Amino acid sequence: MLNADALNQLRQLKTDIKQNKVVFPGTVKPTNGRFGFVALDEGRDVFLPPEEMQKVLPGDRVNVTEQEVEKGKTQGVVDELLESHLTTFVGRYLIKGKGHFVAPETPGINRWIFIPPKERMGAEPDDFIYCQIHRHPIKDGKGQAKVLRVIGKAGQPGIERAFTLANFDLADAWPEEVQKQADALSEESVATHTEGREDRTEQPYVTIDSPGTQDMDDALMATPNATGWTLSIAIADPTAMIEPGSPAEEEAFNRATAIYFPGEPLPMLPDSISTRLCSLMPDVPRLALVCDLQVNNDGSLGDYSFRQAMIRSKGKLSYELVSHLIEGREDDEIKALPDEVANSLDQLHQAATALRKWRAEHALLSQDRPEFRLRLDENKRIRVIEPSVQNEAHRLVEECMVAANRCAADFLTQQGKGLFIQHPGLRDDRTDNIRKLLESHAPHLAEHDANTAEGFKALMKHSDQLAAEVPVKAILSRQLARAELGFDAAPHQGMGLAAYTTFTSPLRKFSDFYVHRLIKAALWNTPIKPLNSQQLEALQATQLRARQAANTLETWLKADYAKTLPEDPMEGTISRTMPSGFFVRLDSNGLEGFVSCKDLEGKYGFDPVTLRLVHNKNGRIFQLEQRVTVSFAGVDDERRQINFKLIKAEEITGAQETTGG
Repeated sequence: MLNADALNQLRQLKTDIKQNKVVFPGTVKPTNGRFGFVALDEGRDVFLPPEEMQKVLPGDRVNVTEQEVEKGKTQGVVDELLESHLTTFVGRYLIKGKGHFVAPETPGINRWIFIPPKERMGAEPDDFIYCQIHRHPIKDGKGQAKVLRVIGKAGQPGIERAFTLANFDLADAWPEEVQKQADALSEESVATHTEGREDRTEQPYVTIDSPGTQDMDDALMATPNATGWTLSIAIADPTAMIEPGSPAEEEAFNRATAIYFPGEPLPMLPDSISTRLCSLMPDVPRLALVCDLQVNNDGSLGDYSFRQAMIRSKGKLSYELVSHLIEGREDDEIKALPDEVANSLDQLHQAATALRKWRAEHALLSQDRPEFRLRLDENKRIRVIEPSVQNEAHRLVEECMVAANRCAADFLTQQGKGLFIQHPGLRDDRTDNIRKLLESHAPHLAEHDANTAEGFKALMKHSDQLAAEVPVKAILSRQLARAELGFDAAPHQGMGLAAYTTFTSPLRKFSDFYVHRLIKAALWNTPIKPLNSQQLEALQATQLRARQAANTLETWLKADYAKTLPEDPMEGTISRTMPSGFFVRLDSNGLEGFVSCKDLEGKYGFDPVTLRLVHNKNGRIFQLEQRVTVSFAGVDDERRQINFKLIKAEEITGAQETTGG
């Protein structure tokens, strides 16, 4: 037994060790494996072995100490939990022996978590469940969870959507105060806002949308003049009906955007507002914020103005109908159009053609890529995937929207502050690789500084039709930065414009809704509740989460649909490459599937400059935009990833000039 002096010495030793211990604060970064990392605040990562990852959750703020395990190699030891943000998650209910667990589907939690008997909510094996962390695993690596809600079982109709909503914490119902506010609005409410607005109810505005669209937020008309056209874009005006700071506006901010899930969208505003009272429906008076602008004969923009108006759409037209009209077809539906509408559509097409020509010469156009539409069956699973053809009517609407948005951006720039969509072009961390790419495969383009707006524009334009052994434009496009929201005007390099914003979808996007508030506050001194930098950051994060949710649900539905594919050869194009293999996008339905290097003969090295996979011995190459033939090889249900087997590939030469990874 230790005497008093020895105990005191031991306590002092422990105190000295604790005082002399160097701890580093940081944030836990998970991986697909059982190990992870802590991103230290000082800017470097520390490896966390599996036994330490058991004690933490993704995103935890922790203090770690660093210990040497091999010469030159260190690993982290979790010393203290500072903060934990992950409180709820989704997963599948499992029973092993006498233990009840949840297998989380949240990325980074690669272990089962025990559920105590009192916290199981009657869940059954294989149920999808929505859970809360009941006990954090920091003490001994043995966390606990409690079931908050049983979502349903795999195979139930609509389970994919319900699970996705829970996974991303998206509300499918309206808060009581929002529903109450929406229910209080009526056609009489629309009529109370007519005072002070221009009456344009007799002018030939029409909406051009897909047949199933109900939340119509733009209507168009055009008239010729001596130097071009007067283009008039009427945008739905929900900000007139929704008071600043009211429950509906707060909920619109919380949702950030409508999410167009296959089969059943998740709206940003209640249906009574977005698809009825504020939607620019035909033959009824509706509130609008109108942008009138001069389009010159060369497609450049002249003077513009914003007006508050009442309009009455003369028709809900489909893209197909307008495209047929542009092509000169004559059918009963086209013949039934009033002359003033047909004449306006003709002028709209001419103005849009000029606008597109100007953008092709002075800005950047996005490349047309085949799009596909998912058609669901009664069980809310994909019945068929159909091509969605982009025709002249789609391009007409696109050019009108871009022109109106450019005017809004110019107006806010003059105000000195607003809400803009900023795009810096290429990612900063890819600068060296892009320089090497150009020096090796397009030396005449290496002189362009891709970090400047003009340099980036020139680089993208000249690489468009470049004849090189590697697809330079595709490689550049895979390395673009993400567009961001900002209060100050800055270039949108992806569009080749000095400044850009959007206000043409206020029923679907809160950022557009807010730009309406900004324009109206500047011109007519209407009330506004300004966003601060923290709210802007939150809005952007919510937009990103919404895109991730939509992609997650589509990926799940497509993976299930792929199981019905025959094993016949299918044509496609390589759309993404990485060290472990490449993804192929099928021509027939747009499905993307993975071809693993493990299923190919020999070893392949990855070149981060050309994004090529190159065989280490025979020089065989796989690269972006390469044509391939594949067959269906199954689905990885855990990742919900479609897998393909390579049958044959277009031969690519020049491997000797690439570097293996």
